[in-house]
Amino acid sequence: MREMLNKAVSLGFGLAAASKEQIEKLAEEWVKKGELSRAESKEFVEELVKKGEEARDKADSMIRDRVQSMLGEDRYATKEELERLERRLDALELKLS
Repeated sequence: MREMLNKAVSLGFGLAAASKEQIEKLAEEWVKKGELSRAESKEFVEELVKKGEEARDKADSMIRDRVQSMLGEDRYATKEELERLERRLDALELKLS
């Protein structure tokens, strides 16, 4: 089971980021071939889904950090800051009307 899990993980981000349904389909094929038991199949799916989520989270974080370093934190307003300014403008417009 561990060897098979290592093989699947070694396929890279593509499989790790695959949808749960795709991973379940792969596991089901391995069960039919006798390469995995039903119990191992469930564990395999859970492990790959978890690794896929971790890989996505790590990639998201790396991209966010890279974009922030390219733009510089002091030069651009965040989405939250823009929304706050829009609310203030709306309030001022109401006072002027």
